[in-house]
Amino acid sequence: MGSPDRGELVRELRAQMREHSLDFYLVPSSDDHQNEYVPDCWQRRRFISGFSGSAGDVLIGLEGAWLWTDSRYWLQAADELDDRVFTLQRSGADGVPTIEAWLQQHAAGARVGTDPRVVSSALARELVALLEVGGGTLAALELNLVDAIRPQPLGLPAGAASALELQFAGESVADKLERIRSCMAERDCDALVLTALDAVAWSFNVRGRDVDFNPVLLAYGLIERDAARLFVDESKLDDNVREHLRSAGVGVEPYSGYSAALRGLAGSVWLDPATASAWVAEQVEQSAARAVREPSPVARMKSLKNATERDGMRAAHLRDGVALVRFLHWLQSAWQGGALDEYTASQRLDELRASGEHFRDLSFPTISGFGPNGAIVHYRVTPENAAKIGDSAPYLVDSGAQYLDGTTDVTRTVHLGTPRRIEQEHYTRVLRGHLALRHTLFPRGTSGAQLDAIARRPLWEAGLDYGHGTGHGVGCYLNVHERPPTIAPRATTGGLEPDMVVSNEPGLYQEGEYGIRIENLLLVREVASGFCEFEDLTLAPYARVLIARDLLSEQEVGHVDDYHARVRSALAPLLDEAARAWLEAETAPL
Repeated sequence: MGSPDRGELVRELRAQMREHSLDFYLVPSSDDHQNEYVPDCWQRRRFISGFSGSAGDVLIGLEGAWLWTDSRYWLQAADELDDRVFTLQRSGADGVPTIEAWLQQHAAGARVGTDPRVVSSALARELVALLEVGGGTLAALELNLVDAIRPQPLGLPAGAASALELQFAGESVADKLERIRSCMAERDCDALVLTALDAVAWSFNVRGRDVDFNPVLLAYGLIERDAARLFVDESKLDDNVREHLRSAGVGVEPYSGYSAALRGLAGSVWLDPATASAWVAEQVEQSAARAVREPSPVARMKSLKNATERDGMRAAHLRDGVALVRFLHWLQSAWQGGALDEYTASQRLDELRASGEHFRDLSFPTISGFGPNGAIVHYRVTPENAAKIGDSAPYLVDSGAQYLDGTTDVTRTVHLGTPRRIEQEHYTRVLRGHLALRHTLFPRGTSGAQLDAIARRPLWEAGLDYGHGTGHGVGCYLNVHERPPTIAPRATTGGLEPDMVVSNEPGLYQEGEYGIRIENLLLVREVASGFCEFEDLTLAPYARVLIARDLLSEQEVGHVDDYHARVRSALAPLLDEAARAWLEAETAPL
């Protein structure tokens, strides 16, 4: 079957809009749980627009259609969208309004519809307020209009759940519930609503296979002062998981029973407006309870890795480093002859990872981009679009895995031939920013916006920049993108604290030529007097041939040499003779 006719789909959606007296219909990328990676059954934005990136929102009007997405996806969206139907709105570009600002400017008196299950409570309240200024309204429809025109709506995923053993979790469910209830008591709350899937998984030490790349299961949670309940399709649970939950005092109820449970609450109910949908908030508002709208305490708790999780992340990165070095060594010869393409290379790396102990899955689709494709920040390679890998330009590979004891995410950019001087200069400026952030000493609670500028300065000095954030939080055998920690120009979440794990990934992208990104995961550690430093978790060499030694200070040279010595010491004993020799050459002192 060929691709759907997007123009025809939009016409069908507009017919539905007219039946509901709508002027606009909002189709966000999110789903009922505000997931970043969305199960196929809820891939509504991709269905209606054809855009497959993980971030982007569609607005359909009676006389126009628009997609908003950030700079990571501009090239991809331009390629995937039918520009006869959709107008690409490059979020963050000069003069491009946000979707909220656009509605404020263009939707005076309009009736804007959406599915309240797929917009957060915070966004819904914002939209109501801004539309009311112009005499418009937000219509929360029980029927999702995209589902109404899908020929074969898919059922919910039915992946099996598993219990995360204490040797990997490091804290029992009972102890976690006690800490959560202590936070609830401080806020005088009688119940805590859990809708974010990673928060549910962390709180109850369960994992699942319902969302690609994220080891979570479709479930809701409800924690009360004297009870805890997991709302899930019980067919996902085997006897071991049932006993795991029962022994922790966690009751199990049907996934479909969450609405009734929320409507039956009383007292003060804590819900996170950023992760609870407008539909969930509505159920609470229709109960006898009073809603307390504040960030969930679970978000911060799971971002602070306990000793077992910290050791697990180190162990996972050691195995991951072995796989990546074996791949990089293999790549040196595999490309010769002209037969190796981006997809085959990515498959080889995936296979090497899968052979490691405790491997469960990738943590996101491997980004394998040679030359111009490396400039597409979230490039998705397929057998059909894969370019051949050669020695004429940099090759970028961004990849990671889910292990029982940790989650990895690493990017390396290499060159298989003789790089041009400009490529070395660009790589070295990215490396300098990467090193600058890694070796920054900062006060506990420093915001990600403050730290972000440190990584950009070497690029700014040459009038260069990159459009994405410098770092994101990372879960421990959980989602590879985890809030609250964020290192970005407009980071608004809480500051960095000891025991958080964040990425360090400055980059530079020359459209039509190549992309460069260097990414390590870092553990935040407290040193003295309330100050913090970073520890590299990632173990993999930088690209020696791309480093312009003359552009590094002696201190920066020392930082590279010290890191390479650590990588060599940790990985060399675990490699075969050929890979070990390659690693020793790559990590020799500059």
